[in-house]
Amino acid sequence: MVGRERGRALTSAAVLPQRRTRRIPTLVLATVASLGVIILTIAVALTLGPANVSLVNVRDVITNHLGVTDIPVRVAADAIVWQERLPRALVAAACGAGLGLCGVILQSLLRNPLADPFVLGVSSGASTGAVLFGVFGLGGGVLTLSGGAFAGALVAFALVLVIARFTGGGTASFVLAGIAATQFFSALTSLAVFAFADSDETRGVMFWLLGSLEGVRWDDVALCAAVVLLGAIVAFASVRPLDAFAFGDDVAASLGIHVARTRMLLLVLTALIAATLVSVAGAIGFVGLVLPHAARLLVGSRHARVIPVTIALGMVFMITVDAVSRVAFAPVPLPVGVGTALIGVPVFVALLVRRRRRA
Repeated sequence: MVGRERGRALTSAAVLPQRRTRRIPTLVLATVASLGVIILTIAVALTLGPANVSLVNVRDVITNHLGVTDIPVRVAADAIVWQERLPRALVAAACGAGLGLCGVILQSLLRNPLADPFVLGVSSGASTGAVLFGVFGLGGGVLTLSGGAFAGALVAFALVLVIARFTGGGTASFVLAGIAATQFFSALTSLAVFAFADSDETRGVMFWLLGSLEGVRWDDVALCAAVVLLGAIVAFASVRPLDAFAFGDDVAASLGIHVARTRMLLLVLTALIAATLVSVAGAIGFVGLVLPHAARLLVGSRHARVIPVTIALGMVFMITVDAVSRVAFAPVPLPVGVGTALIGVPVFVALLVRRRRRA
């Protein structure tokens, strides 16, 4: 009997390294495939628009600017691809990845499947900040519309923290405080727009409030990419606490996790990501709500898998929606926030139906 047990132990010990080595090529293959899909989606998106640009033009423009080639390209095509469409596609990718990441974190922290990046009042606060700086000219021109939106988002998040602290500090307190802040700042935004803004200001602000990637530049790409990269690094380092939070604070505490400190760190991280993205692209809904559920249906509930899948899905989803929104009502672009809602609602309903069938 002892010999058999030793044999089984040796056999299992010999098998374990083989299983681990098999996972590495699978992970590498999945990563390469995801990058390939993202790059292909960006390349196709760069060809879509009022001006005709081919995939060959896209390749030549990008490789020229990267110093790989020196192929003659029309000046107009170069400007369209490098100065307009590529920054826009990259910001869209960052928004999709960042908002999806925020949704994953918040749904675990708050144990609420309906939590998204704007449950903390960040979106409504950013809207109020943008309106105050755009309509009333607060800040004396020092801050732009985006700067005002970022400041408003941080003020709204600070208000949510104060309310949640005085009402207990639990997950329910954060959700209810976020709802209260959202309604309050939404009312302020509506009051400012309809009582004080003229027609031109109202049109410009409302277009931004619906979510728009018009006019983004390389500075916006660098800012959004840096914030999302920081968020991804922290999220990957926090997969164990996120898995534990999904089962409740008591389970997380029993595993040695400092519940209050970890929750606050991740909440501040999501607020920073959402505030930055909203300040650049406006209010874009349903991304952080829908994509985490789609990722869980594909790979299960472990955050080590959910996080990268959500990031990849978010990038492809936002690039696609922005490209379609840009050409659907050409020459007038459809606000990308409208596109995400029109596509996100049916997808979310389909996910709910599929989840119920599986249950």
